[in-house]
Amino acid sequence: MPFKNDLLLLLKPYYFVNILLSLSYLAAKKLPVLCYILFETASPQCELDTRESEILFFLLIVVVIRTKKAGSVTMINYLTSSFMYNKVANLILWFYADVRLGIVYGILFVLLGMLLPEPTYSGPENVVYFRTAAGLEEELQRDKKITWLVVFYTVWNPSCTNFAPIFAQISAQYVLENLKFGKIDVGRYPDAAKKYNINDSSMSRQLPTVILFKNGKEVTRRPAADNRGKLIKFFFSEDNMKASFDLNHLYNECKANLLKKKKGATENKIEDQNSHIKSE
Repeated sequence: MPFKNDLLLLLKPYYFVNILLSLSYLAAKKLPVLCYILFETASPQCELDTRESEILFFLLIVVVIRTKKAGSVTMINYLTSSFMYNKVANLILWFYADVRLGIVYGILFVLLGMLLPEPTYSGPENVVYFRTAAGLEEELQRDKKITWLVVFYTVWNPSCTNFAPIFAQISAQYVLENLKFGKIDVGRYPDAAKKYNINDSSMSRQLPTVILFKNGKEVTRRPAADNRGKLIKFFFSEDNMKASFDLNHLYNECKANLLKKKKGATENKIEDQNSHIKSE
């Protein structure tokens, strides 16, 4: 199903157009008709020279490294993380081949970036957005019987962007009256990052950070640090989230406590009614 959903997403203009832009120079070089029209040369001369091959090879290395650091785990994540690097490399190649073609590509680059923003997740979610560390702490202490799973994120971090729809889906699937999900943007509210010891710099490996709170206190976080204080790499996939935070067990535990609470409230109500009847 995830792969099928990814294929359907590729039909959206944003992905389709960006794939074309990312492959434009290579396609122009390898397709005889385009090569003849754009470079005014015959097919045998339409081959990548040493400099062009070096640029594309360097691009491949950068994309692999950056997408791994971003924690990309699906085809769409890989594509989204690589689009910017691909387009910049193509811009260099077009300028290298012909300044006029480079200018045309650059104009398309900018216009399409303005007219076709990346699609955002629009599915169901049950997430509370906090504005300050104090607001989060107040909510944690207000009712300690509520278990909270909170994401500390920034809007500019690719890993946070990739994780957003996953967390939204998890929140919609597992939410209960006593199991809630929250998010706080540490880019806008750095006091939250400071309070929970999260590095919110552009080079941080702690974005996003997910913390599980029980009885108003932190129980588990990902990514976590080992005994030497070194962060342990964590890929924020749906399966990893469910396994690391034991969400199925957590859900059943919270649901059982919720049923007990409701049952106890019902019994107390019946007792009050019986007491009232006896007094009459």
